[in-house]
Amino acid sequence: MKKTIALAFFICVQTFTVFAQSKQEVPTQVQLEGAINFRDIGGYTTTDGKKVVLNKIYRSADISKLTDNDMKELEKRKIYTVIDFRGTAEAAAAPDRLLSNADYTLCPAGSENVSNGNYKDIVEKLKDENGSMLDDFYGEASVQYAGDRFRKMFYKLLTLEDDKALLYHCTGGRDRTGMATALILYVLNVPMETIERDYVASNGFLKEHRAALPDSKEMFASIVKATGLSAEEVEKKFELRPEWIRTFFAALNSKYGSVENFLLEEMNITSVDIDKLRAKYTK
Repeated sequence: MKKTIALAFFICVQTFTVFAQSKQEVPTQVQLEGAINFRDIGGYTTTDGKKVVLNKIYRSADISKLTDNDMKELEKRKIYTVIDFRGTAEAAAAPDRLLSNADYTLCPAGSENVSNGNYKDIVEKLKDENGSMLDDFYGEASVQYAGDRFRKMFYKLLTLEDDKALLYHCTGGRDRTGMATALILYVLNVPMETIERDYVASNGFLKEHRAALPDSKEMFASIVKATGLSAEEVEKKFELRPEWIRTFFAALNSKYGSVENFLLEEMNITSVDIDKLRAKYTK
C-alpha cells in the first residue's frame, strides 16, 4: 500500500514537472535567410500579469546580408526604425540593409575599438586562463558607456508610431543586444528569471545557425585556429551565462544606486516615461 501511494505521488510530481516545463515561456524567433538570432522580444508575461506585446520590438545579429525575401518580411512587420550598437568601423565594414525611408541610428558608444575581421583582442582574452572574455562587456567598464549606448533606443521606443516596429542589433546579437533587451524587459516588469532565460537563449540560436552562414562559420573557425583551443573550449568561453547579465545589473546598481536612477540620470527616463512604456508595450 505504501509503495502504491509513493508511486502515485512520484507520478503526480513528474506530471506536474513536465506540465510546468511545457508552460515555460520561450523566445519568439523570426526565421530569416540572411540574419541569425532574429527575435521578437514580445510574448513574455510581466509581474503584474500582462504580456509584452508582439510585433513591436525586435532584436537581431548583423543584418547586412538580408535577402530580398527578408526585406519583404521586414516590410510586412513594419520595421522602419533600426538602432545599431556596433562601432563606427564595425558598422562601415558591414552596412545594414534597410527598408527605404528607414530611420537608422548608430549608437557606437563602447564599441569603437571593435572592427570586423580584427580578432586580436578576442584571441588574447580567450587564451588568458586567469581572465574572462566577457568581463569588460558587462561590468563597470561597460556601464560607463551604457547611457550613451541605449539613450536613443529608449527615446525611439517612447516616440515610435503605433503602426510601426523597432529593431536593434549588434554583430552577434548577444552581448550589446542582450543588455539592451534585458533593460527593456526590466522596464516592462518582466521577471528577472525570464530576462535571464531570454538572454542565454542566444547560445542555442547562434550555434544552431552558425553552420548555415559561411561568414559566421569562418569567423568561429579562425578564432579556434588562432587560440590553439578546441572548438568546444572556445564555445565554452563564449557561452552566455545568467551571471553575466546579473553582473550588468549589479554594476548599474553599484554606480547609480538603482536601475531606475540610471535611467533617470543617464537617459532622462522618468517614472512617467516608464509608465508610458509599460502602457505602450504591455497589454
